[in-house]
Amino acid sequence: MDFDLGEDANRLRGELRALIDAHVPADFLGAFTDDPADLAVAQQFCRTLAERQLLCMSWPREFGGGDASVWEQTVVREEMWAHHEPRGAQYMGVNWVGPIIMRYGTEEQQRKHLPPIANGEVIWCQGFSEPEAGSDLASLRTSARRVDDGWRINGQKIWTSYATMAQWCFLLARTSKGEKKQQGLTIFLVSMDDPAITVRPIRTMMGPHHLNEVFFDDLEVTEADVLGTVDEGWKIVQDVVSFERVGIARYARCERLLQAAPDVLGDAWDQLPAELRGRWTRMLTHCRRARLMAYRVVAMQATGRVNPGDSAAYRIAVTRLDQESAEVLMEIAAALPRGGDQRTEYFRAEVEDHWRYSQASTVSSGSIEMQRILLSRTMFAGAAR
Repeated sequence: MDFDLGEDANRLRGELRALIDAHVPADFLGAFTDDPADLAVAQQFCRTLAERQLLCMSWPREFGGGDASVWEQTVVREEMWAHHEPRGAQYMGVNWVGPIIMRYGTEEQQRKHLPPIANGEVIWCQGFSEPEAGSDLASLRTSARRVDDGWRINGQKIWTSYATMAQWCFLLARTSKGEKKQQGLTIFLVSMDDPAITVRPIRTMMGPHHLNEVFFDDLEVTEADVLGTVDEGWKIVQDVVSFERVGIARYARCERLLQAAPDVLGDAWDQLPAELRGRWTRMLTHCRRARLMAYRVVAMQATGRVNPGDSAAYRIAVTRLDQESAEVLMEIAAALPRGGDQRTEYFRAEVEDHWRYSQASTVSSGSIEMQRILLSRTMFAGAAR
């Protein structure tokens, strides 16, 4: 199947790859390592992209974007993820925080938050999951209570990526009790430098910054910090997860690493077991499947429609691809000689990094079990109609 998006997209890919070659070190494995220099590289690269209006290409010009098509933004998304996301944590603000604020925010909120995102100057984190409300997000306990001059927030979030470096938090809290647990939830845009917020890193094999606990102890916010309508935050959450699940082009990194394997192994490729090479071929096919499913969701978002079932189906396919391709690549990398040249060692490091990240892919951004439930409900509702 031909996935060519046209000459403009091909030129854009060439431009992005040239910028990566010029501004990102050849051994870069992402911004979130033990070396602070890697984060500095990502922060500078974001500003480089922003100067060329490549960071938020599909945003309207009035918000600092380039009025480009969603397909050009998809090219950016694919090239960034394929090359270990040299934008660092900016993808969160670019892919869904900014678009959600455009859709639900006041003019004041848009003026305040969108230009810094478009300029690559701010990092956001997502205050959703809690110790007993991860996949079952609507069961969260963090509360926001009305006070004379606004709201007072108390509670705890967990598994919060980038909380140690973020300036702002997209926070979901309960503001009232409704007949259903999805009712009575509200989104707040919260500054992370408030002393009422405490962040505790959670060390994992994924490296620093990825996972944190965040505590809110009598955090006071104003009405101006409420996004959308009070008690109707669940509607916003549904849009957030649809944008978020397609916002990371995981298939692009899988495909690049799989395609690089025969060249890196050279003559040793033909010595691999036929069964392993067969699984390698199957993974390339699954990359194409995930890409097509992502493009379907992108096309729907371009028309202003979001189908949770399609987003869930894509998420299931791409997370399975993440883990299954990682296992195949680890077996292939095991055939590489130790102490090889720089390219060989970098490929091995890329594969190991991909494997570590893939271990969490079926639980991050909503577990694969919850995606299956969501997909089945959508299919059942469609059949009932």
